[in-house]
Amino acid sequence: MKTLIKACVLSLLLMMHGAFAADLTTAKEQGWVGEQNNGYLGLVRGGAPADVKALVADVNSRRKAQFTQIASKNGIAEAEAAKVFAREAEERTVPGNYIQNPAGGWVKK
Repeated sequence: MKTLIKACVLSLLLMMHGAFAADLTTAKEQGWVGEQNNGYLGLVRGGAPADVKALVADVNSRRKAQFTQIASKNGIAEAEAAKVFAREAEERTVPGNYIQNPAGGWVKK
């Protein structure tokens, strides 16, 4: 079952990256956005532009829908699907971009 979950999460990661590649990549490179330890995007610092906040909200909304679908298909909790995604997203985060450590602090990868 873990292999199936990882496959679903990987497809979600690839789909989400492709859908928002330019904007999300730019927001991450500029240090506005990072991968949280719960599977969702987060704002790394205050004062983010409105379009960055809207991007984060949109991506997180889509992620939540996918986590719900993956959890339902695999008979697991939504939070578990999100945690698997968070681990995969952290591994794929480009050096120099932000990830959230287990304590909730932002660190550059």
